[in-house]
Amino acid sequence: LGLFVDGNQTVVIADMWNHRIMQWKNDDTTNGHLVAGGKGAGNGLHQSDRPTDVLIGKETDSLIICDRWNPRVVRWSRRSDTTQDEILVNDIYCWDLAMDERRYVYVSDYVKHEVRRYQLGKRIGTLVAGVNGKGAALNQLNGPTYLFVDGHQNVYVSDNNNNRVMKWYKGAKEGIVVAGGQGQGNALTQLYGPQGLFVDTVDTVYVADAGNNRVMRWTQQATQGTLIVGGKSTGAGANQLNGPYGLSFGRHDNLYVTDRSNYRVQRFSIA
Repeated sequence: LGLFVDGNQTVVIADMWNHRIMQWKNDDTTNGHLVAGGKGAGNGLHQSDRPTDVLIGKETDSLIICDRWNPRVVRWSRRSDTTQDEILVNDIYCWDLAMDERRYVYVSDYVKHEVRRYQLGKRIGTLVAGVNGKGAALNQLNGPTYLFVDGHQNVYVSDNNNNRVMKWYKGAKEGIVVAGGQGQGNALTQLYGPQGLFVDTVDTVYVADAGNNRVMRWTQQATQGTLIVGGKSTGAGANQLNGPYGLSFGRHDNLYVTDRSNYRVQRFSIA
């Protein structure tokens, strides 16, 4: 599902149904390395149960993992000389993670229809999006999946069951629609089950439009999106996607997409 691309173009992926986190070095498509889990589904600190996302905590050289079905957020050390794995947050059906420049971790809770911000080491989070339970109003979410947090701590959320992407300014009591929100469909004004998110420095939104097997780009204040990847019917061709979920940018405007039902990660050069 979710993936993280570091500055060396190393790709780390939540391999959900194998209950593990895998890592691939740049341009090595054949030799993945197990870096967390992989010991069967379970709730031991050495195990995972259907993890949905992962990110790298650079300061502590660790992996922070959405261990969704346990349900918890855990941290695994990447260092071979330590086994200091720990639970960061309990009782949260997390779907996605994001970290801001101040090292706060943001977690989407698909069951509680909300997003919370956590200071590392603290288990009580601050509600930052979805303040009024499940629904379609601007102060609500319905099945939040993927997140992106910008440099001002504004939170972007793929509001999956409302077929829209929401932006919540820091401290806001409601969000604004920045993509979709025109009902489920495949028109350029619509989304169908949005998933992975990325937002660039000029607030252009890139979203994995999973139900339409495409990646869309929405510029700031646009009333419709632009197709940039996929959208050529379901398939396994190099220009096709089948259930795109995770999305991330690496160096040189390379877009990485978790092509879920094709069991692969695709890389595209985006001009």
